[in-house]
Amino acid sequence: HREFVVESLAEHLSEISQILFFLMGAMTIVELVDAHQGFKFITDRITTKNAKVLLWIVCGVTFILSAILDNLTTTIVMVSLIRKIIPNKDMRLFFAGMIIVAANAGGAWSPIGDVTTTMLWIGGQITAIGIVKSLILPSVVCMVVPLIYLSFTMKGELGEDTKSKVIEPSSGYGKLMLFLGVAALVSVP
Repeated sequence: HREFVVESLAEHLSEISQILFFLMGAMTIVELVDAHQGFKFITDRITTKNAKVLLWIVCGVTFILSAILDNLTTTIVMVSLIRKIIPNKDMRLFFAGMIIVAANAGGAWSPIGDVTTTMLWIGGQITAIGIVKSLILPSVVCMVVPLIYLSFTMKGELGEDTKSKVIEPSSGYGKLMLFLGVAALVSVP
C-alpha cells in the first residue's frame, strides 16, 4: 500500500514539475522579448481605443497564435501584450478571460496547439488534416459566439494611461528579439 502511495505521489510531482519548468522557460522568453521592447513592434500597430474592436483583434491574434504555440504560452504572451495597451486593470482582467477562451478554441483545431492533440497526433491516432477539417469550424464558433455576445453587452473603457510615459532608449533589437522569442516558443512542440 505504501509503494502505491509513493509511486502515485512521484508521478504527480513529476507532472507538476514538468509544467513548472515549461512555465519558467516560457515566461523567461516572454520577459526577454519584453526587456528588449519586442512587443513594441506589435503595440505600435494597435491604434484603436475602442474596447470592442480591440477585443476582436486580441482574440483573433490569440486564436491564430494558439494554433502555432500551445494554449498556456499563448496566454502568457497575450496577457503580457495587453498589459502594455490596456491601462484599466478591470478591463485587462476581462480581456484576459477572453484570451483564455480564444487560446483554448485556437489550440483545439491544430495538432500542435494543444498537448492532448499533439500526443494523439504523434501516436498516429489522428492526422493533421483530419483534425483541422473536423475542428476548425467548431473552434471558430467557440470563440465567435462569446465575442458577438460581448460586442453587444460589453461596458467599460480601456482607461487612460495615468503614468508618465518614460521613453526608454530602444536597443534596436526589439523586432529581432520578438521573432527569436516566437521562434523559440514555436520550436517547443
